[in-house]
Amino acid sequence: MNFYAEVIAERFAHGSIAEFPPKQTTGLPSRDGSSTPGRVQTSHMGKRSRTGRRWFLLSGLLLSGLLQCSAAQTAGPNAAQIRAHTQQAQAALVAKDLETAKKEFRVVLALNSQNVEAHFKLGVIAFSQGDLQGASEHLHKALAIRPSLTQAQALLGICERRLGNPSAQHLLESSFAKLTDPKMRVQVGKELIGMYYQQGDSERAVPVVQKLVDLVPDDVDILYMAQRLYKELSDDTLDKLAVLAPGSARLQQVIAERLINVGDAESAVRHYKKALEIDPRLPGVHFELAQSILESARSNPRAQDEAEKEAETAIAEDGDSASLQCELGAIAMLRADLEKAYSHYARAFSLDSRSTQAQSALGQILITMEKPQEARKYLEMAVKADPLNETAHYRLAVAYKRLELPDQAQKELHLFQEIKATKDQVRDLYRQMKSQYREDTGGMSGDDEIKSDHDR
Repeated sequence: MNFYAEVIAERFAHGSIAEFPPKQTTGLPSRDGSSTPGRVQTSHMGKRSRTGRRWFLLSGLLLSGLLQCSAAQTAGPNAAQIRAHTQQAQAALVAKDLETAKKEFRVVLALNSQNVEAHFKLGVIAFSQGDLQGASEHLHKALAIRPSLTQAQALLGICERRLGNPSAQHLLESSFAKLTDPKMRVQVGKELIGMYYQQGDSERAVPVVQKLVDLVPDDVDILYMAQRLYKELSDDTLDKLAVLAPGSARLQQVIAERLINVGDAESAVRHYKKALEIDPRLPGVHFELAQSILESARSNPRAQDEAEKEAETAIAEDGDSASLQCELGAIAMLRADLEKAYSHYARAFSLDSRSTQAQSALGQILITMEKPQEARKYLEMAVKADPLNETAHYRLAVAYKRLELPDQAQKELHLFQEIKATKDQVRDLYRQMKSQYREDTGGMSGDDEIKSDHDR
């Protein structure tokens, strides 16, 4: 018996079915249906250490639901025999003997062709062994008897997609909306995303990927799918905007935002100013311009003055916000004006008590003012709201040290070091990628890159 057959048997024994070998990469396929370039397909059969990514399909809730179905079906003249053979099939699964389990379930069907559990489990076993046609037949029969079996509908949708049948989309969409088991919901969601992507319908894939990111925020494959979809939608939107309104302020704003994302704040400032020349009252641009000016030259007093002016204009035209007050607070901090900085950050906190930027900054200022107990309150809020905020962890470590809480201080310092090291690695990776890209494009600036992308 191969490893996956053993896994299936074990999962049946514990009331769930999981970990089947995928037939293709878990990443997004290309538009023509082939796998994503650079994502190598591998064989998952054999040793446990080489199984790679595996599917997690059904949970213990499935078995309890099917047992309720089968209990109602074992009240006829063959009830005792059906129960006996079902128990023998279950024992075979415990013993990791799928062939005997299949034989016993077939006997159950010979006694009662309408037994949902036997059809379903035979379908799952066939699926696990790569017999998609056989799995599809049994799952169809299970659903014909009891259409409400959402897990059967989901697994059938996966089978039908593998077989290239158009019915897969309806099955997957319908089951995704009703599934409660997280593992099965994730797999069905991935199937739907891949299907929509192949159809060139990225917009329909986005709400699905958003649900999956919420469900399993640390899943690398889902994060990959999300960033790829969002980037493509962003590119498509920029193209449409360039065609429909090539001379618009909004196009200049989008270009500026992209330049910020590639680390070219200086070029972004030029495009934000172009946007305001076209439309001086364009909402949101004064604030973004203030941020870009400060980012481009933080230690320059003239830049600080200009950024402050833009932030104040944003408040006058768009209304006050925690983000704007934090920007003004940052400018005051650069000028070493703690009293004014505290005033702005306190105002930001009053506008939005969830602002981790305001929480962390208030903590820092209060530590400087020799008020570590007050600082502690804000910094604990910050690390709770944003556990990966290394600056807040460091400041909290300082507050704990001032309060003579060495164990807590050491813990926060350790977290700071771990998070910082990880983020530094990510930054180094992005720098390498950016450096390589500049070499490949002949040393273009961020502005040149945006223009080049648009020209293509």
